Amino acid sequence: MVKISIIAIDGPVAAGKTTIGTILADNLGYSFIDTGVMYRALTWKALKLNIPSENEEENSQLASNTEIEFAVGDSGHRHSVLVDGQDVTSEVHSLEVEAAVSLVARVAGVRRVLVEQQRQLAQNGKVVMAGRDIGTTVLPHAELKIYLEVSVEERAKRRYLEIVERGETVDYHVILSDLIRRDEIDSKRSISPLEVASDAKVINTDNLNPGQVLSRILSLMD
Repeated sequence: MVKISIIAIDGPVAAGKTTIGTILADNLGYSFIDTGVMYRALTWKALKLNIPSENEEENSQLASNTEIEFAVGDSGHRHSVLVDGQDVTSEVHSLEVEAAVSLVARVAGVRRVLVEQQRQLAQNGKVVMAGRDIGTTVLPHAELKIYLEVSVEERAKRRYLEIVERGETVDYHVILSDLIRRDEIDSKRSISPLEVASDAKVINTDNLNPGQVLSRILSLMD
């Protein structure tokens, strides 16, 4: 197997980046970093402080003054996210954060701060990092770049089942509309828009389970 130290996984909202990134990191014995959680964590704090998502100046300042950390579990993976020392792992996946995170994440000042933090997290290698601008902006020199391509309808179905399994009530069509809205925000933002890196390997996962996606990625490393 090729000695690949840094793997970037990109794709749209609800493309399965966290699921695939986690099992890939487990398989390789690498650390997994979900950068989306960092934006969610900052969004959670902004909501707590009643900072409007469209207020770029306040959100940029908030990013500079917020400490976001990952707690490393026994497996070596970073499972829990801490904001200024407080564990907010469960809170960052709330529907309220879900609705606002793309607006906060598109703020240039926010992205500059968090991208630098993400690069620091990957500097020692042996890492799988997932997000929406990893291969293009955060880690452009990653040895392997994967882009997970999934139809918005399939992503909406997966997100719907995920939310229902948490015991929450949600409408599929509301999720679908929100994903379409967030895709537009992510792809049209001025800083680090969602796009496929020129050297990324694109994998369409509409009809693949996580194990099959893992096999395809591992085959790219042979």
